[in-house]
Amino acid sequence: MSRKRNAIVAAGLVAFASAGLAFPFYMASKSLKTPVIDSSKPLPSQATFRGPYINTGSRDIGPDNQIYPKK
Repeated sequence: MSRKRNAIVAAGLVAFASAGLAFPFYMASKSLKTPVIDSSKPLPSQATFRGPYINTGSRDIGPDNQIYPKK
């Protein structure tokens, strides 16, 4: 009885680990069909608020000093 139970537990752990490892590949293949960000819609307010601060630590060309008008 204990060998059979160990085999069932081992099979369950292998199935759980396989599902966990396959999940990122499933999500990547699913997102290829539908883009994560819809370029036809405007950016949400959180993304536009973070925008100016993304390039402040850039040392290759410096911060972006241009002011972009909102649409």
